[in-house]
Amino acid sequence: MTVQEMKAAACRAIDEHGEEIIALAKAIELEPELGYKEYKTAAKVQAELDKLGFEHRDGVALTGVVTPIEGRSHKARVAIMGELDAVLVPGCPTADPVTGAAHCCGHNAQAASVIGVAYALKDTGIMDELDGDIVLMHVPSEEFVELEFRKGLIDEGKISLAGGKQEFVKLGVMDDIDAMIMQHSIEAFEKDGKTVMAFPYGAGGLGFVGRLVRYTGKASHAAMPWQGINALKAAQVGMLAIDAQRETFSPQDNIRVHPIITKGGDLVNVVPSDVRVESYVRGASTEAILNAAEKVDRSFRAGADAIGAQVEITKLPGYMVVQECAALNKIAYDNLCGIFGEEHVVPKDAGVSTDAYDLSNFMPVCHMYIGGAKGVLHGEDFKIEDPQSAILNAAKAMVCTAIDLLADGAEKALAVKESFKPNMTREEYLSKWCGL
Repeated sequence: MTVQEMKAAACRAIDEHGEEIIALAKAIELEPELGYKEYKTAAKVQAELDKLGFEHRDGVALTGVVTPIEGRSHKARVAIMGELDAVLVPGCPTADPVTGAAHCCGHNAQAASVIGVAYALKDTGIMDELDGDIVLMHVPSEEFVELEFRKGLIDEGKISLAGGKQEFVKLGVMDDIDAMIMQHSIEAFEKDGKTVMAFPYGAGGLGFVGRLVRYTGKASHAAMPWQGINALKAAQVGMLAIDAQRETFSPQDNIRVHPIITKGGDLVNVVPSDVRVESYVRGASTEAILNAAEKVDRSFRAGADAIGAQVEITKLPGYMVVQECAALNKIAYDNLCGIFGEEHVVPKDAGVSTDAYDLSNFMPVCHMYIGGAKGVLHGEDFKIEDPQSAILNAAKAMVCTAIDLLADGAEKALAVKESFKPNMTREEYLSKWCGL
């Protein structure tokens, strides 16, 4: 088969099984789970892979699923990723009534689109024509949330890192991968009188570090607060000090600091002695992030000093700033244009954070953004409105990009790998950024 014949066969297979692929996305949406808890979601993915007859490795980083599919030779190895986890949005109509988890980030569409790729590669003869392997990866815990819960998993030795792709790197899952492709659902938007349905990269993506803060005071009767030390007041002073720092953040650094109090005390008539805070420090460069983080840490400590409380700050490696791979993005761009039309594919800043950007610092990564969603990202009204675009066309874009990379002796994959200049090695990433 020619490259175009392979792409056509892949797209036909996705369309022929479109109802099954979309049904999986809906089933995942109706049982959302937060990071490192996606056991029901993983089981749904595994059932689809079993139905297709693909062997898969389960329980990777607790809930991840890895499905290697071999080509006729093994000159390069391309990962195609989708995420499993939800976020906490209790007001969403499809939120879990007990946990409040909801797929208001579209990861249900991601997970299903990767299964769409599996359908494209099953019984179509495509892998017999490719000179490299495709590894489907369903990855847990992209959303960097519930930091105290994840710190507990780390302390128990169940994981080493809070992010799912971070943990995949730590476990060696990415060691033999030459390039990674994935996509994220967005809402289509208007630009210059045209509807933009997709763009091939996330320029402007921010990195961040995480902070888990615990203030310890002294409990007393709330009617006699002079007998205690109010840890909640210490947290309030700390966050007020952060607000006082905001004017020192340079505009071009795009610093974002957004703490939340996850525990404000135990009883209303007891002076709070145990208060917990979680926060990010986001920014457009690693240097800016670390500089702002030092100011934030000082502010948290100042709150404790002012009230006479104790503070413990746990520093967690968040996600890195993206490094784009122009050669890989161009291949994805051409395929997006083939699916949506060139007039509907326009590069745009993404401005978000994801652990996919971590990988981009030491391997070629293309993180596409594809329309079909509606509503505010992480908001109550976010949903997949056009599954043909967000799920099926997304699967087509990813598999067609992989075909381009691995056809004809994997020439394009090898050229992408050769031209890519990493910021660091995997080992440096784990030691310098992750602190392992």
